[in-house]
Amino acid sequence: MQDKKQLRKYFSDIRKTEKNKDKDLIIESRLFSLEKFLNADNVLIYASFGTEINTWSIAEKLIDRNIPVSFPKCIENGIMTFHLINSLNQLKDGKYGIKEPDISLPQPVITDRTVCILPALSLTEKGERLGYGGGYYDRFLSEYPQIYKTALTYEKLISDSLPTMPHDIKADCIITEERTIIINE
Repeated sequence: MQDKKQLRKYFSDIRKTEKNKDKDLIIESRLFSLEKFLNADNVLIYASFGTEINTWSIAEKLIDRNIPVSFPKCIENGIMTFHLINSLNQLKDGKYGIKEPDISLPQPVITDRTVCILPALSLTEKGERLGYGGGYYDRFLSEYPQIYKTALTYEKLISDSLPTMPHDIKADCIITEERTIIINE
């Protein structure tokens, strides 16, 4: 198995060729048909950038439906917190050039109906995830096992296997432009 750095480059290159507005819209539509997502009392969502699946219109639709939306803020020592927003205008350029909320904004109340949309470079059908290597989501989610974790990706980024560690948090659901993979209900 290649090392994670090589795999990140490999999957980033694939994602560049797969990036497509129509595919993103299909993935968004599949997400909005997911019962767990529709019944969420709040949604933790990443601020997409570059070739990631577009999360901006998802966030806008959630705000329009009065479903609480929180974006991550990366702080020192690899810690990440989420903060509620009422408007995408509350996000500013932050660490790594990714939009993030001000740390003074309130944090969401995490419940068993909280859904987290996970970023990923690649996933397996078992929910194993290759992220960017910071471990921010693994650390955050290990504190809240009740959160339902949904990953959005392109079909060509589904892998047979990925190098994982025991502390790596798996997705409960994966949505691509071709299918929805339910791992844990």
